[in-house]
Amino acid sequence: MALIHEIPITEIKGLSMGHAQDQEAKTGVTVLLFDKDRGAVTGCDISGGGPASRETPLTSPVTADNPLNAIVLSGGSAYGLAASDGVMRCLEDHGIGFETGFAKVPLVCQSCIFDLGLGSATIRPDAKMGYEACLQALEHPTTAMGNVGAGTGATVGKLCGMERASKTGIGCYAMALGELQVAAVVVVNALGDIFDPANGAKMAGLMNEGRTAFGDSCEELWKLGCPQNLFTGNTTIGAVITNGQFNKAQMNKIASMTRNAYARCINPVGTMADGDSIYAASIGDVKADINVTGTLAAHVMERAIVKAVESAR
Repeated sequence: MALIHEIPITEIKGLSMGHAQDQEAKTGVTVLLFDKDRGAVTGCDISGGGPASRETPLTSPVTADNPLNAIVLSGGSAYGLAASDGVMRCLEDHGIGFETGFAKVPLVCQSCIFDLGLGSATIRPDAKMGYEACLQALEHPTTAMGNVGAGTGATVGKLCGMERASKTGIGCYAMALGELQVAAVVVVNALGDIFDPANGAKMAGLMNEGRTAFGDSCEELWKLGCPQNLFTGNTTIGAVITNGQFNKAQMNKIASMTRNAYARCINPVGTMADGDSIYAASIGDVKADINVTGTLAAHVMERAIVKAVESAR
């Protein structure tokens, strides 16, 4: 690992982040905003069985090759998709979007976590919250992690209900290999337990009944045999962003390679009760190998997952 080194996420030109949240309702929005003239060539990998998403077909290699203006991560389950309405309005107000000849239409993808079981199930991210998060990304970008933005209501280890779950949040990390830069932003809200792949230590997850030590989500799953409903509030969503130059098909491959980080950090993962999704965005001109970049992206995502746990309270 000597050739790669950590860098501030702010070193990656053409990327800015904004958060908005309701701490009482325990939900929020995070906007990843790209350069207004360049945008981001973006792919996506969805490995969970229950995603809540918006405009993900824009990331397919068989759709028009138009760069995205923003990626939105939020709470609120499918209700939270309303946040993108505010993001689009904010971008339109600032003259950002795809020029159609009649209006500039911002190109925005979004994925949501299920956080309705922690705070309020009736207060979710809306257009106002989306506008606020986008405005912060435009005017006062942040690198805040933990219980902010889309990570406000994130929890893990929910196989036996919220009373035995652990609090997590949103995490960020960035690394460089020569001129190549890769950043990851992730909201950790899994059904399963979270491990630090650097040492194998369990960091968060299912607690025992007395909340005195960790339980084991896989063991509980074996005991349940054929559980009737595992959908107790899950999904890990994130994005990797690189200054490497790639097309949409290549970014889809990098997104799928990044999924290895989920497998190394989360167990169980990618279940039908999770909506696990990863966006991969290219925002630069650095010539880079897809295998090197995808492998580095997975490593950076691992560290972002660890940060999401360490930063939570």
